[in-house]
Amino acid sequence: MTLFAVRVLLPAAITAAGVMLIVLGRGENAQGAGVAVIGCAVMVVMINLFLRLGVRDTGDRDREEAAREHYDRTGRWPED
Repeated sequence: MTLFAVRVLLPAAITAAGVMLIVLGRGENAQGAGVAVIGCAVMVVMINLFLRLGVRDTGDRDREEAAREHYDRTGRWPED
């Protein structure tokens, strides 16, 4: 549940706040702040994606290491 909140609800709430600033804000400063807040929501989404990619790459490295250990023991690559 916490992961869902960070990945989905947090960026959605930040985006909603930015849209509210753009629509309800008076003057260019409030609208500019709304655009900046939406930019922050995009950054939160991007950071989440980069972290997920990093975790997935760790699994690839573990499989590669296991294949190398198998090769060291048997002299054959596991897929041969």
